[in-house]
Amino acid sequence: MTESKDQNRVVIFDTTLRDGEQSPGASMTLEEKLRIAEVLDELGVDIVEAGFPVASNGDFEAVREIAATLRNATVCGLARAHDSDIDRAGEALQSARRKRIHTFISTSPLHMKYKLRMAPDDVHAAVISSVRRARNYTDDVEWSPEDGSRSEHDFLCRCVEAAIDAGATTVNIPDTVGYAMPEEFGALITMLRNRVPNIDKAVISVHCHNDLGLAVANSLAAVAAGARQVECTINGLGERAGNAALEEIVMGLKTRKDLLPYETGVDTTQIMRASRLVSAVTGFVVQPNKAIVGANAFAHEAGIHQHGMLRHAQTYEIMDPADVGLTKSTLVMGKHSGRHAFRVKLKDLGLDVGEDALDDTFRRFKDLADKKKEIFDEDIVALVDDTVVRSNDRIQVVRLKVVCGTEGPQTAELTLRVDGTDRTTTATGDGPVDAIFRAIRELFPHEVRLQLYQVHGVTGGTDAQAEVTVRLEENGRTVNGQGADTDTLVASARAYVNALNKLMVKREKVVSALSA
Repeated sequence: MTESKDQNRVVIFDTTLRDGEQSPGASMTLEEKLRIAEVLDELGVDIVEAGFPVASNGDFEAVREIAATLRNATVCGLARAHDSDIDRAGEALQSARRKRIHTFISTSPLHMKYKLRMAPDDVHAAVISSVRRARNYTDDVEWSPEDGSRSEHDFLCRCVEAAIDAGATTVNIPDTVGYAMPEEFGALITMLRNRVPNIDKAVISVHCHNDLGLAVANSLAAVAAGARQVECTINGLGERAGNAALEEIVMGLKTRKDLLPYETGVDTTQIMRASRLVSAVTGFVVQPNKAIVGANAFAHEAGIHQHGMLRHAQTYEIMDPADVGLTKSTLVMGKHSGRHAFRVKLKDLGLDVGEDALDDTFRRFKDLADKKKEIFDEDIVALVDDTVVRSNDRIQVVRLKVVCGTEGPQTAELTLRVDGTDRTTTATGDGPVDAIFRAIRELFPHEVRLQLYQVHGVTGGTDAQAEVTVRLEENGRTVNGQGADTDTLVASARAYVNALNKLMVKREKVVSALSA
């Protein structure tokens, strides 16, 4: 059972694979979930919320596989206050070395009236019965009052007390819609500690959303008030505006021990590795000015800043970049670099592609080195991201030839490999990108709406790699795809095809859920 018996220890509960995956476009395959789960385990998070087992057969299988794989972290499955949800979670977690069931029900007047259509007394009864049922499968049970920050205090206290009496060892207070302010949310935790008579028998947790940009601030205010578990995600991934970002929570605690003298079990040097993997798998690009893991987080351009940095790094850096896994490598990579040097370089950058993908990544690195005069670290990161993105794709770009210019028509001759079989066509369009996308639709017929097409250069210079992001929508299901190449048009084809592969995964999940 994962408890924070040491009052100076904050438990880190990662929900990237559950709440994070609920972000529109962030669907992951089983293999991708396993890869992320293993990195989270190595990162040192205490609990990995692996999914919502009753949601689909795919989610059930993911939770079951992760439960059988992880060696250190507790594996958690989410369940509503329904017997079938709890039983399904218990089944999925059977093989876990350490397991937790996280069950929840709404407690705010708004949710009880319009979402649940249940009276408060019925909700209270459901709290007790759901926690008791979960205890049949594990001693480690977490209970959450959904929309806790907008719940009436008397009823919230009543439900928290009942959940603990029924056997909950962790009580999580969510700011489900990101409504709270830090002082207000900290006061809510203080109120619960003062008014719930058995609160000392459970760990207080918080789960904050970022709708007002306050998820991390609210979480840290709760820790200062006595919460000893924080629920968060890599890169702040999550529904709507996202969740509290794990990297910001952990580094906030590490950096400001004068105000928050608490420890976590996270190996912060693994943060960049986890951030890059989640970004590559989901297709969600990390904004350059994102705290801790953004490309500009430790960059200095202003002359006055650079002058200060040369005198003493702490003039403008409150953290050591090495603490989050950023290193200054002395290895200069080029077309003469060998496999061993390339492997060392990946390690220096905190990247891990696995043995199966190493050959493909190294081959693409050599191809890139033949095209570019100088290979930057950012180029290698983009290569690895693209390799990870494409590693499980059923559809792959084999060959692309584009004819474009002022005279037109713009044409694209494209070969795709679909489930191992090559298909070729030539299509015309209103511009080269339109021609490419039309060719893809001819080779793999589908009806989708293109919501976003975005290009950005990985580095400066006319020979820079381009990273392309494509967002597709089908019947309310949204996916993001990524591709990278020195040829923007090739990157565009790869991004569209990657999004198409993710859309197929979503289709399978819907079919699985309907047949369950």
